[in-house]
Parts: sequence; structure tokens; C-alpha cells
Amino acid sequence: MAAPTATASLNATSYAPGAQMLLTVTYSDPDNKALTVTVVVTDAQGNSSAPVRVNAVIDPLTITVTDDSGRTWTRVSDNGAVAVYRAVA
Repeated sequence: MAAPTATASLNATSYAPGAQMLLTVTYSDPDNKALTVTVVVTDAQGNSSAPVRVNAVIDPLTITVTDDSGRTWTRVSDNGAVAVYRAVA
């Protein structure tokens, strides 16, 4: 099994007190498995709906951000490959 990977970067190298800090995390897990679920609903008379397909990922990654100074990091966005978090310096 391959290990998940992650890289992180801040939007600046130093911050004044009260400045907004943005942390961008790029991540992936080569062991995630894509799954397509197909659902058909059938009533008591045997009438069936059209198939409906839903895609899902088994064992998705979750990201948690903490730092030594106890700042609260708030998730701004996360598309499953790139996540952006915000905190105040």
C-alpha cells in the first residue's frame, strides 16, 4: 500500500500581528478506490425507475490543521485534492 502524500505552503514568509494567514495543502492518496453505485427503485406492481448512478470514494482523506500557538484554522475550501485554510497571525 502506498502512503498518502501532502505538501503545504503559506501565502507569506512572515506576518504582522492580525494579518490573515492562508495555508494551502495539496494532498492525494493513491490507495483511494472509486466506486459507482447504481440504484433502481421498483414499486409493488413491478414498475421501475430509471437507473441513478452515484460516485463515491472509499477511504477518503481528511485534513486537520493545528499549530503550536493554538490558532484556530478555518477551512476556506477543499475539493478533495487541494484544501485552503485561514487563520489570523
